[in-house]
Amino acid sequence: MRERTMGDSDDEKREPEEKADRKWTEMLQEVRVAQTGAQILFGFLISVVFTPRFTQISPAERALYDITVVLGATATGTLIAPVAFHRFLAGHQMMPELVRYGAKLIILGLVLLGITVGAVLVLLLHVATHSPVAWVVAGTVMLWFAVCWLLFPWIALRRGRGGKLGPST
Repeated sequence: MRERTMGDSDDEKREPEEKADRKWTEMLQEVRVAQTGAQILFGFLISVVFTPRFTQISPAERALYDITVVLGATATGTLIAPVAFHRFLAGHQMMPELVRYGAKLIILGLVLLGITVGAVLVLLLHVATHSPVAWVVAGTVMLWFAVCWLLFPWIALRRGRGGKLGPST
């Protein structure tokens, strides 16, 4: 057996923090793409209200626009929230908690971003075509998002663990 030294205890305490630091760095790299997309989409939505055509949309289209703007703002705020979380918790040795909460916020932000994209599609296609087909196209795109964002990773996870689901140890 290996003899324990004074430094072993410190190393054992640091390991969860170091692992969380690595996970945090990975999470930030992943979320940057979504943050940028959400911010660009939200900027586009804000600019629409200043176009001459905006005054010509129907009350139903206006309601859909309002909902879409709120969804876009919520998605943007949720995807940026982990950064604010980090600022508040930095220096308090709470990196594992930050990673847990940050991961939940990123997942929620991605769901909101996906719903926002679907709402934008309905709005754009409905204004352009005045056809109920806009809902079918947007629904199909949302189904594709579910396949790419949920089903494919779930299949990979299941195959990677020999069919066992649940958190890894």
